[in-house]
Amino acid sequence: MAHIIILGAGTGGMPAAYELRALLDKQHQVTVINASETFQFVPSNPWVALGWRERQETTFPIRPYLERKGIGFIASAATRIDAAASRIELANGESLAYDYLVITTGPKLAFDLIEGAGPHGGHTHSVCTVEHSEKAYADYGRFLQDPGPVVVGAFQGASCFGPGYEYAMALETDLRRRKLRDRVPMTFVTSEPYIGHMGLGGVGDSKGLLESELRNRHIKWITNARVNKVEAGRMFVEECNDHGETVREHVLDFKFSMMLPPFRGVDVVAQVEGLCNPGGFVLVDEHQRSQAYPNIFSAGVCIAIPPVEQTPVPLGTPKTGYMIESMVTAIAHNIHDELAGRKAHAIGTWSTICLADLGDTGAAFVAIPQIPPRNVTWAKKGKWVHLAKVAFEKYFMRKMKTGSSEPVYEKYMLKALCIERLKNVPAPAMASTVDEEDTAKETGA
Repeated sequence: MAHIIILGAGTGGMPAAYELRALLDKQHQVTVINASETFQFVPSNPWVALGWRERQETTFPIRPYLERKGIGFIASAATRIDAAASRIELANGESLAYDYLVITTGPKLAFDLIEGAGPHGGHTHSVCTVEHSEKAYADYGRFLQDPGPVVVGAFQGASCFGPGYEYAMALETDLRRRKLRDRVPMTFVTSEPYIGHMGLGGVGDSKGLLESELRNRHIKWITNARVNKVEAGRMFVEECNDHGETVREHVLDFKFSMMLPPFRGVDVVAQVEGLCNPGGFVLVDEHQRSQAYPNIFSAGVCIAIPPVEQTPVPLGTPKTGYMIESMVTAIAHNIHDELAGRKAHAIGTWSTICLADLGDTGAAFVAIPQIPPRNVTWAKKGKWVHLAKVAFEKYFMRKMKTGSSEPVYEKYMLKALCIERLKNVPAPAMASTVDEEDTAKETGA
């Protein structure tokens, strides 16, 4: 009998647990370890931060749904991974042995890299967790009583830009609905070299599409931005040229700000010798297997992927839902094959399908594969995207509660976008050759 432990119960860990349980014989044990008792659907957090959703609509208790499927669950933070001995130690005092470890922890939010950043002891808000979003909404309520300038965007080293655009557009929509938009100057500050880059080198006409959207909403922007520090009501920003040289300095006054943080690997994973790159992201091969420990697999935001291209201000590569689903499926099949005496063969399809809600409309982006050159690069805008994201939220939450292991992106979204024939585009070869120079770029080192 094999014991498979999944560390992390987010949008990667929960599907991994269900897929493994569906594939493996009952003699094998599947256990999920998560610091919290609660699952949260992270893509809905920008809505929570505006009061468009409440916590109970985007979260649920993990234990009953996993245990109903015969999956063990432990709500405790991991304190140490002994990869050589294949053991994991927990904050509750337990020590568990594993035959396979699947790491799906997500990132560490590295607000500490920018002085004065973050919702805890800093001066900016975040939509990276439901707790952060609730705090942002509470402060937003106070802001509405005395509105003023707003700064939204992403710090240098960030690798997930979509929520920044979503929040900026949704916030602007909310202010218009409240008849307060004329009292709120807005600036979008981003480390991207241009609007719509999104860490992907652009997707279709994402630059023109998002620039037009910002322009129509009277939102100014600063790209190639490096934030030096944030004080109460003031953000100090360097604007760089294509060589990374400072060409202009800005001091932006604000009464409310939401800035996406740099990502790093979580400490308990980053501390394992040989497992991660300098930023703490897990180094994996094309089969999602650790390059140092053959019984450790990893998927999602916590893995190391080199940036699409070198940029004047460092930024990372996003890992979106379709990509994570594909990684998770590959891991489940590879562990299943190994337990059956076969070699691992499954390879994730590194592609992007993104539905971005823009408040009163939306934008859809497709990049197959995610890293150029691509077979498909496509971007469209319309009210249907907003409605599609709402529908997807409801569907994914239901999928996580029912324990379905079906690949939602491949089953529905590729069909809807008429590109199902391309779903088996393999991951690029560079997936298994992440070097230190590339990872330094990704982590902003």
